[in-house]
Amino acid sequence: MVGQSQVHILLGRVQQIMGGASDRDTKLQQICELLHREVEYYDWVGFYLTDHKTRELVLGPFVGEPTEHVRIPFGRGICGQAAERQETFTVQDVSREDNYLSCSPNVLSEIVVPILNEGRVLGELDIDSHSLSPFGSADLELLEGICDQVAGLC
Repeated sequence: MVGQSQVHILLGRVQQIMGGASDRDTKLQQICELLHREVEYYDWVGFYLTDHKTRELVLGPFVGEPTEHVRIPFGRGICGQAAERQETFTVQDVSREDNYLSCSPNVLSEIVVPILNEGRVLGELDIDSHSLSPFGSADLELLEGICDQVAGLC
């Protein structure tokens, strides 16, 4: 599990990435790589960005197995629900969800955090894990902190 000290270290490293001269997608890719490398149960880490015209989430930078879910309508699946409701979804066991869009049979849990700015969903950070019930309050603090930092990019 992510510890409190790790939250502060990772948020600091994200802040360094955000302060760099790279473009948006490079920064988001670097954040994905950082999380995937530093948190052992973050098996797939990716950003979805909002297409406001179609009300869909469009796959952006990610690390992990390729996914067929490159466009997700608001309201569909865990990602679409998080966007529709503008709230974080933590699913400790995806097999218990009726609306879950399977990316891989190895995924057992998922956490999705919307990126919000002035009441609009700009995108979201999606984490899949091959472990059951791995997410705790420190994960929530970390991922919501990251989404607050990247909101200005999206």
